[in-house]
Amino acid sequence: MKIGLDVLGGDYAPNSTILGAIEAQKVLKSDQRIVLLGDEEENKKRIEEAGVDISLFDYVHAPENISMNEHPTKAITQKPNSSVAKGFDLLKKGEIDSFASAGNTGAMLVGAMFSVKTIPGVIRPAIATNVPKLKSGFGILLDVGANADCKPEMLNQFAILGSLYSQYVYGVDNPKVGLVNIGEEEEKGNLLTISTYPLLKENTKINFIGNAEGRDLFSDHADVFVCDGFTGNVVLKLAETFYVVTLKKGFKDEFFDRFNYERYGGSPILGVNAPVIIGHGISTPEAIKNMILLSKDMIESKFIDKIKSAFN
Repeated sequence: MKIGLDVLGGDYAPNSTILGAIEAQKVLKSDQRIVLLGDEEENKKRIEEAGVDISLFDYVHAPENISMNEHPTKAITQKPNSSVAKGFDLLKKGEIDSFASAGNTGAMLVGAMFSVKTIPGVIRPAIATNVPKLKSGFGILLDVGANADCKPEMLNQFAILGSLYSQYVYGVDNPKVGLVNIGEEEEKGNLLTISTYPLLKENTKINFIGNAEGRDLFSDHADVFVCDGFTGNVVLKLAETFYVVTLKKGFKDEFFDRFNYERYGGSPILGVNAPVIIGHGISTPEAIKNMILLSKDMIESKFIDKIKSAFN
C-alpha cells in the first residue's frame, strides 16, 4: 500500500504535513508506505531533524506548490512539477493507491476529475464530511462544496455514494439516508428537494427514511444526510464554528469537542476512481495524521470497487 501525501499543501506546510506524516507512520504497518510529494531534499532534512529515519518514507520530487488563490485548472496544467499535479499523475498510473492534500480544494477536484476521472455512471463526484451525533458517533453529510447547483438525479446518486461510504469505510449496517429539507413532510421544500424526494423513495440501493430538518443533523435520525453543495458547505462552516466558539468561551464539552476537524483529518471526494482526500487548509499535524489514516481505511475497505459495482 502506498499513500500519497502533498507535503506542500496547507497553511502550515511543510512543517505540519511532515510532522503529521511522522505520527501516522508510527501506527502504519511495514507494508503501508507514505509517499511524500514536495521538495525531496527539504523533506528528508526535516525528517532527519525530527530524529526519524528517512528510509521509513518514499519520496517524489515535486518542488512547485499550487497556492490557495491560483486558478485550479490553469495551475494543474501550467505546473506539471507541482505536488498536486505529480500526485495525480502517480495516482493515475497506479504508482500510489490514494492521494491526500490540505492544499487548493479546486485543484484537488480538477485533478481528480481529469486524471483518475469519475467512475462510469456517476454524474458528478461529491465531497463528504462527518457530522457528530449527540449520543455518540457521527453521520455523513454530502455534498459540502463540490457542486453548488445540483439536479435531483445528482442528489439521488449522492445518497448511494454516502451510504456506501458509511457502510464500508465506517462499518454502519444499512445506513439510514435523510434528505436535508425545511420540513419533514414529503411535499415540503424547494424545486430541488421536492423533485429529489420521489427518486430517493424509489431507490432500492439505499435505506431512505424521508426528510431531515436542520435540528436532525446531530441526532440519530439518519446516518447519511444528502443536500446540494451550497447548502452543505454553509452547514459545514457553521458546524466548524461550534468548536471554535466553545474554545473562546472556555466551555469544555465532549460533544462539541467532536466538531474539531482534526479528528476526521479530511473530506473524501466520492465518485472518482481512486481514494482522494481534501484536508482543511489550516490542518495541524494531528489532522494530517488522521487524513493519512483515513486514506488507509479507504484503500483497505476496497470502497472504490463497491462504488463501481453499485453504478455498473
